[in-house]
Amino acid sequence: MTIASGIPSVFDVALPTIDYSGAHGPDEAQAILRAARTQSPIAIGPHGPEVLTYDLAHEVLRDPRFRIPQGMFLVAQGITSGPVWDRVSSSIISIDGPEHTRLRRLIATAFSRRAIERLRATVVDVVSDLIDRQVARGHCDVVTDIARQYPTPVICALLGAPAEDWAQLSVWVDDFMQAFDWHAAEHEGAILTAWQALDDYIDGMVARRRDNLTDDLLSDLIRAEEDGDRLSADELRMLSTGLLAAGTDTTRNQVAASVQVLCEHPDQWALLGTHPDLADRAVEETMRHSPIVISSLRMAREDVELAGMLIPAGTFMQVNTGAANRDPAVYDDPDRLDITRAGAPAMQTFGAGMHYCLGVHLAKMELAEALALMTQRMPNARVTGPVPWKPLVGLSGPLTLPIAFDRVDQSWRAAS
Repeated sequence: MTIASGIPSVFDVALPTIDYSGAHGPDEAQAILRAARTQSPIAIGPHGPEVLTYDLAHEVLRDPRFRIPQGMFLVAQGITSGPVWDRVSSSIISIDGPEHTRLRRLIATAFSRRAIERLRATVVDVVSDLIDRQVARGHCDVVTDIARQYPTPVICALLGAPAEDWAQLSVWVDDFMQAFDWHAAEHEGAILTAWQALDDYIDGMVARRRDNLTDDLLSDLIRAEEDGDRLSADELRMLSTGLLAAGTDTTRNQVAASVQVLCEHPDQWALLGTHPDLADRAVEETMRHSPIVISSLRMAREDVELAGMLIPAGTFMQVNTGAANRDPAVYDDPDRLDITRAGAPAMQTFGAGMHYCLGVHLAKMELAEALALMTQRMPNARVTGPVPWKPLVGLSGPLTLPIAFDRVDQSWRAAS
């Protein structure tokens, strides 16, 4: 499509500038975004233009003229070659077009709601055990005592990794995930060491599974076939390693963030504790209100007109889903936390379009079970100390979350 002449470049318009990298949490960042959004639907951030409204976020995430840059955050940091680049640029999140469509088609069944449902008993067992260790104490640090330990056993069970390997896999994932933030170059050695270790581990699992397929996701991926097309060994490794990483760190952080905001709204904590059937809505609402990822990087493949401005080809765009999630044009009283909120459009935190989160069903299940059980077994929970957050420019979330709650007699559980 030819762009009409006379449309001003986004860089030539007096747009508001924003920088929330130093914000101490989502509310502080939202205050910055709210002020900018009242002036323009697009602002200029440290890494380029950022769209701030729900409609524009919805549009850009689904527009094939914008793609996730190959190499993701690396290319925006000026890193376009080298071993970390090679690995990140070959991951599914960096792949677009027909090849991405092919991979999604092959693995869709393995990540379906029905396939993930078989993990519910494991999810409940894992989070129940973590919570029950704390209830007699009347206090805990949600990050270290619950959230950090929660997703790894679930993801390992999903792939079929034995329990004795969970701790080591968690360490590798921590190092691996540094490839997907804004300071990857500083951690290249640790990233590559962890990534190779994960690859070797997955290769060993695949080799053992090929002749002994079981009821786990890795076996499903090996079985995956459509019209004779199958996943290659490289693709199996890439998808499994990516799932281990993405499925642990994001869930850890979002559990803590969702618990924090519910604790800060005691009426909502109590409501969920007495009405656990609201857990799915609580997940949607807490992720809308306090997401641990507030933006998604895109690059314009060609000149694009957006909100009456020209986005030149090659421009890096931040789709600020955090701002979109609190757009007053879409959400009534958007800063209010309301787990009974109904009729509102879906929050944008899981993305959209071809890169809509593959693990959405598992993530929602894990969050819903954790929030439902914690609010029931930890009544009257309240934050008892500072809750610093990691920088909101990448994968964020509370670094620590000390809470206290009323102790509940659990003797009946032991007796049963």
